[in-house]
Amino acid sequence: MRTFDVAVIGGGINGCGIARDAAGRSYSVSLTEQNDLGSGTSSWSTKLIHGGLRYLEHYEFRLVREALAEREVLWGIAPHIVRPLRFVLPLHKGLRPAWLLRLGLFLYDHLGGRKRLPGTCSVDLTGPLGASLKPEFRRGFEYSDARVDDTRLVVLNARDAQLRGAEIAVGTRVVSARREGDLWRIVRRNLRSGREEEIAARFLVNAAGPWVDHVIQGPLGRREDRHVRLVQGSHIVVRRLYDHDRAYIFQNADGRIIFAIPYANDTTLVGTTDRDFSGDPAEVAITEEETAYLLDAASEYFAEPLRREDIVWTFSGVRPLFDDHASAAQEATRDYVLKPDGAAGEAAVLNIFGGKITTYRKLAEDALEEIGRRIGARGRPWTGSTALPGGDFAVDGVAALEARLARAAPHLAPSTVERMVAAYGTDALRIAEHLGADLGHGLHEGELRWMVEHEWARTVEDVLWRRSKLGLAFTADEARALGAAVAAMTGNSDAAIPAVRTERRERA
Repeated sequence: MRTFDVAVIGGGINGCGIARDAAGRSYSVSLTEQNDLGSGTSSWSTKLIHGGLRYLEHYEFRLVREALAEREVLWGIAPHIVRPLRFVLPLHKGLRPAWLLRLGLFLYDHLGGRKRLPGTCSVDLTGPLGASLKPEFRRGFEYSDARVDDTRLVVLNARDAQLRGAEIAVGTRVVSARREGDLWRIVRRNLRSGREEEIAARFLVNAAGPWVDHVIQGPLGRREDRHVRLVQGSHIVVRRLYDHDRAYIFQNADGRIIFAIPYANDTTLVGTTDRDFSGDPAEVAITEEETAYLLDAASEYFAEPLRREDIVWTFSGVRPLFDDHASAAQEATRDYVLKPDGAAGEAAVLNIFGGKITTYRKLAEDALEEIGRRIGARGRPWTGSTALPGGDFAVDGVAALEARLARAAPHLAPSTVERMVAAYGTDALRIAEHLGADLGHGLHEGELRWMVEHEWARTVEDVLWRRSKLGLAFTADEARALGAAVAAMTGNSDAAIPAVRTERRERA
């Protein structure tokens, strides 16, 4: 039976971030994920690295300060998948007044030690920035945050963890975890083969996201009250709504905000909602009420109202927020809570609740402090200054890297060059050495092989909706053909099953 220093349950951003940090400090690490990496909450975010402007209204200054500081850190270690983004906030008469917004944005500019991102400025919306808006929106503010490919952030953390010695087991479920003195005995089952194995670990991390309480009450066998508040967030992806490269942040009369963000394949992402959720997080789907809410909220601002027929895709996720007994879902804290358990002399477990994709790296550092207290500290914080795979180039070097890839593979369309650099960074040059046939929409055999061999892709859904967003381009027939190629590469016959997300898109 193999024994590890740290065993992580959950392959979302928190679990993979902790695995990376621990492996880089020379702990032996095993991570177990029952589905695909990032297939839960981490896949269905609003794709932003941001401080959370509206959290200032709830006085969550520590969370906002930490998140604001992380924007430039993450940009620095992953400039391929993290890109600066300017947000336009129109003034809306009858809602938050200009002086209050100006004060909030002043704090937003100065709380987190902003260095490279440009600051806030006033903008005239009678020109190009407001051309798609209703004429009554004439003034506003513009400020900085960043966008991220959320699932690729998860995969790159897992890949770096593996490169540093960690074991990553996907499609594998932890069946039981029992203490025996200072060790955990963990039984896990491969969901494809049905084979079970037992491993041991000195420290256990429960980073199962929406399933964190299930792990506590199931595999860990603890009778405890519910710790997480499940909050559903849904998004719609619609035809491209405007021509410039900014995002919008819109205030709503109910006190909430929504974003409209330039997205893949000439589309615009609109979201998100906040509603309490009960049930299996794997079955979450946008409701008719949420669809109407997002269409109506965006139509309050855009000159051309959004219609259901504009929707090309929808997605929903469940945020596992720590239950702080807030009265409304949108008021529940987005901060993370780490709860260690285990008496002196016995194996410890760290249960992780809540958190934001923006602050995952700081969460991991806090988790490593607890691990060090229990089984001995090793190394120092390091993840904020070491590039993720493919991110070993300057933050202003995207155009130069695209030019290098275009020279190395001159037959690639410019849109494919941009997409590959945004996904793989400098690794795109390695992929371009053995591209092979085009399987559709610029996805070549060599890129698919890279996803399978280096990024744990096992199904066509992994490829089209998590390793990329090419599901917005592939038809159902094209997805089936691609599924056959994935099945041939992986030996996984289930890979050929059409992607659930593709079916949802076409129904929309």
